[in-house]
Amino acid sequence: MPSIETLIPQAGRADTTGLLEVDARVLARYVADARHPWWRRRPCVIALTGRVPERYVPELTARVRDPRDTAEVRTALLDLLADRPELLPWLRHEDRRGDTSYGMAEAFLKARGLLGDRSAARELATLAASPWPRVRAAGEAGLDGLVDRWGTASVLADLGTARPEDRIFQLRMRYRADEDVTDALADPDRGVAYLAQSLATDADRLRHCIDEAPTVEARLWAAYALHGLTEDTAETREVYERLGRPRVEVEGLDEELRAAIVHAYGPGCAHRSDPRWRVEALCTEPPARPDMDDRLRRATSALTAAGLAPKPPVSCGEDNQQGDGTYYVIEAGGSRLLISTLGPFATGEDDGCAARGALESAGFRWIDAETGAIRVTDLCVYYFGAREPLTVETLLFYWQD
Repeated sequence: MPSIETLIPQAGRADTTGLLEVDARVLARYVADARHPWWRRRPCVIALTGRVPERYVPELTARVRDPRDTAEVRTALLDLLADRPELLPWLRHEDRRGDTSYGMAEAFLKARGLLGDRSAARELATLAASPWPRVRAAGEAGLDGLVDRWGTASVLADLGTARPEDRIFQLRMRYRADEDVTDALADPDRGVAYLAQSLATDADRLRHCIDEAPTVEARLWAAYALHGLTEDTAETREVYERLGRPRVEVEGLDEELRAAIVHAYGPGCAHRSDPRWRVEALCTEPPARPDMDDRLRRATSALTAAGLAPKPPVSCGEDNQQGDGTYYVIEAGGSRLLISTLGPFATGEDDGCAARGALESAGFRWIDAETGAIRVTDLCVYYFGAREPLTVETLLFYWQD
């Protein structure tokens, strides 16, 4: 029989089939020894699923309880030992809130749910409404554990419907029961309405909502969901016209800037965005795709002609040594200039720099401080952990690691 070291030669390369052939006692002893690397111990935990040797349970639970052990191993062990009720008093103890290891707070709540602890329901519902997939998955698994133990009606009664996250759970349960969920398109919380449109599967019901829903937002969510089902852009545009081409008006945002931003960010905006942005992106013509090589040549030529000795353009990812985004950087005449990939837009740290005139003469539009500071309301875009409305400057010259 190959050794565990042979079956897991390096991190991320585990022979999962081979590990299932290893004696469970050997795996349990290996996991219980914290001197072994966590990336070998975690696959061993997973290989113990359904065959935990009873005599090793105390040692394995000791690993869960040890805050010095690696979170990846502890969370896997909590999943493995989710049927051990003796863990519940420890999991519920207030000291668990002081354990700040990555992912442990969510893992504790998930385990409480799997063990049937209804006092965790509200916190689990909050996790299940998270925009982060890992956090959301932990919350949903914990709530599913409560439903399996106590039934849907009991958990719904524990939560009520006052909070958006409670209504999100209710919506998931209604969908699971094959109920129509289109009424939730009119929920005042956009997170709930977004989930409702993602779960809607009846095109005729959605068409009815477009005509009868009580708010414009609900009708737009219905139109967006219908397009997702049919991919019929002509029908979506007809609905858009019939509803009066509703859109979010942003003071100072002209049509050129608006078109660049809505088509770059509207289709993939965060779920709490106004649905007007999504439908506008579907129903309006996008700007012509730029030839970035030509655009950068024009910028470089104009700066050279102005005697500013530009350096070769570099992408924002190269400039930041990681990530990607929507601009290139050109250093010229002592200025750092940004050239957008979303349109003929340029900017720099100094609105009065010599490069501004050179670029404007070459057909670029300079985004000055006042224009760049316009916040595009209700268009929520992921940016370094947050999902909030951003400024014109950030959207046109966007970088994310």
